[in-house]
Amino acid sequence: MNQRVRWSHAEIESGQIDQTRLDFDSGVGVDGAFSFLVLGDSGTGRHRRHCPQRKVAELLLRHGKRASFILHTGDVVYQVGSSEQYQRNFILPYREWLVGGDQPRRISYDQMTFRIPFFPVLGNHDYYDLPPPLGVLSGLTAPLRYLLSPLIDLDVGWHGSHRGDAFARAFLDYLQDQPETGLADHLDRHYTSEVDGARCLTYRPDRFTRLPNRFYSFRVAGLDVFALDSNTFNQPLAVGSSEAAPTQDDLLALRQQLQRELGRMRLALGSTWMGSLDRGDQDVRADDLAGELEAIEEQLNDIDKQLDQGDNAQSVDHGQLDWLRDRLVASWRNPAVRGRILVLHHPPYVTEATKWFQGQTLAVRHRLRQVLDQVAAELGGRDQRQPLLNLVLSGHAHCLELIRTGDTGHGDANIPWVICGGSGYSLRRQRPEGPDLGGSVDGQAATLARSELFVGRSGQGARLRRPYSALRLEVAAGRPLRLTLNPLVTERVNHRWEQTCLEPIPLG
Repeated sequence: MNQRVRWSHAEIESGQIDQTRLDFDSGVGVDGAFSFLVLGDSGTGRHRRHCPQRKVAELLLRHGKRASFILHTGDVVYQVGSSEQYQRNFILPYREWLVGGDQPRRISYDQMTFRIPFFPVLGNHDYYDLPPPLGVLSGLTAPLRYLLSPLIDLDVGWHGSHRGDAFARAFLDYLQDQPETGLADHLDRHYTSEVDGARCLTYRPDRFTRLPNRFYSFRVAGLDVFALDSNTFNQPLAVGSSEAAPTQDDLLALRQQLQRELGRMRLALGSTWMGSLDRGDQDVRADDLAGELEAIEEQLNDIDKQLDQGDNAQSVDHGQLDWLRDRLVASWRNPAVRGRILVLHHPPYVTEATKWFQGQTLAVRHRLRQVLDQVAAELGGRDQRQPLLNLVLSGHAHCLELIRTGDTGHGDANIPWVICGGSGYSLRRQRPEGPDLGGSVDGQAATLARSELFVGRSGQGARLRRPYSALRLEVAAGRPLRLTLNPLVTERVNHRWEQTCLEPIPLG
């Protein structure tokens, strides 16, 4: 990713350009009121007769008029972030947001220009790749899979993301493609803004809508937004390294149990295809089974990451974490700033049944907590009841959830954590253990966080519910910062789509 944006190139260094910041004209005055939209885990093309992703997009179009920008919490394109999947899985569903969207099939994934500022972060699926043999098999069987869709449609093509290259070409200012002789001119045309004394990229809706990097920040009406690439610091902690980390025997036993369950689910998927269900019921059942398969495969991948702590273990991106620490400290010391929002893909706190206990979840929580502890120490005499972040937005868990931490004994105390990951892909349930997440504070057992809202899969049989979701957030004028969460939910009931009305939730 550094090579793709020519990180710290001589022309960039000599121009004193900050490659992690962007600026755009929101039209909102200082400390003014505005709204923005949030969606995540949306990029599926598996549904051919009724597309939840498109229904959520239509919901956002209805409720998002005059929104200042859109945040996407990651997994823009399933399954493997492939460039060939952008047309069906991203451009078509969100065509109204794109210049030339009245003819979406003419838009190339690497030439998209947005009408409204669109700010995504990288999800794990945006980084995935296919081994070459599997890619060839997937490409050769594509016509057959289309005819039998969605029962055996894996939603992949000939290749994967090429280590995030498709995302980079779709959304970043891909400086690697700029000729050396033209780089200075490109920088002079597009890096014309100055924020806090630093030169940075100017984001221009309808004209130039590129991001400067895979992690970045921007400011709107006194609100600082920090966007992270959590894929590079979600490596699970060493087995047994803390009271929260499972033992190696526990992980091996769980992996064996999940592998048995995976085999059972694959047989069930085949039975659904060969069974006597009508086409509509097959569609729904196959989607349910495919979602459950993916959940098990994700858990197996997480276990393998925890067991692999040798030389091949993914390194932790300390540079990005240091960047966040320094930017948060500077933001708190800047009188022009009235609040701070963090966006990343992997949720540090979540009660979704397949994510709350994962090694990646605990690792992201641990590393983000370290950053916030450092920020709190640097700031000194701050009111401890005032959270360091006004809001944290994430995805990865396929649901809509609001969690609030209490007194954790760390810098992540008293923060609202919102998971927006139910915008189109298969939905998940809340864990049966309930809404409270436990842990320890100063060596004593305590409730660290409590879930106040969970919108995801629920019920069984005829009462099974699949509510897909997104958000509109309202920012009130003035100080202190006041945010209101507006859940937007649509659900297919009795072969038609219905919108669910949920009450706005003040976040403080």
